[in-house]
Amino acid sequence: MQPIFDELAARADGVEIVLLGWNKGVALPPAVLAPLRAKLKARGVSLDGMDTGAACRTFNLLVGESRRVAALLMPA
Repeated sequence: MQPIFDELAARADGVEIVLLGWNKGVALPPAVLAPLRAKLKARGVSLDGMDTGAACRTFNLLVGESRRVAALLMPA
């Protein structure tokens, strides 16, 4: 997954928000999210983690607002 985040961080003009969706009830450890969030934040990109269903709904809402958003989704 790290190469994907590296690519997103390198494209400062690409996305402004990255949604990370994973299985409901499973929390990714802060040790995993913190370095990724910091790297993206340095490029002006926010990282939001949530369950996959919420990430899909949020993605659709943000696209409807013409926001530059990317979603990395794992099966629910």
